[in-house]
Amino acid sequence: MKHLAGLLALVAWGSAQADDVQVAVAANFAAPMQKIAAAFEKDTGHKAVLAFGATGKFYAQVVNGAPFEVLLAADDKTPAKLEAEHRTVPGTRFTYATGKLVLWSAQAGYVDGQGHILATRDFAHLAIANPKTAPYGAAAVETLTRLHLVGRLRDKLVQGENIAQTYQFVSTGNAPLGFVALSQVVRDGKFTSGSGWIVPDTLHGPIRQDVVILAKGGANPAARALADYLKSDKARDIIRSYGYAL
Repeated sequence: MKHLAGLLALVAWGSAQADDVQVAVAANFAAPMQKIAAAFEKDTGHKAVLAFGATGKFYAQVVNGAPFEVLLAADDKTPAKLEAEHRTVPGTRFTYATGKLVLWSAQAGYVDGQGHILATRDFAHLAIANPKTAPYGAAAVETLTRLHLVGRLRDKLVQGENIAQTYQFVSTGNAPLGFVALSQVVRDGKFTSGSGWIVPDTLHGPIRQDVVILAKGGANPAARALADYLKSDKARDIIRSYGYAL
């Protein structure tokens, strides 16, 4: 009986230590983060409550008092800016993934392996994420600029609020092609559907994606546990499987 009582006390103690953590996640990282969150809860007992959206909008929400405790951004500039403004826990920022941009179509064989279709203008619309709030959108504009195609394609552009909406435009056929995150269309090195051109890193700046514990998460052990978990082999394997570099 004493052993049973001790076991029940241990279970109760473990439950008491489990906490929720409010996490703002860049839209491009939605699929891998859902898998990581499930593994995190199973392995630690802590629950990550996820919200997905554009990094720029998350910045505005944090500044205006949103209850987020951890930010997984689509860039490294936004977490650094929040850090400089003393809105984070010092020393907690690091790069959890480096993103890849891809020109993608839901139609097989539509996008060639070199992206030459862009110069043909033989399409109705080209979807990109809002470059003012979404780093993948900014990378898309930078790519078009370096290819000297911004002026020629300006009338073709349609903007998604974030990379998730941009992907929706293309996946539903409302836009025949668009710049999306590689993580949205690749699993274990292969396109899940459609056709695409992985944009060379030389055509845009590196999409370093940083995570940081926000000031509101400073007293929450689950926030620190999640940041640590992102460095684990299990989390890193999931991240790699979605086409990110580490």
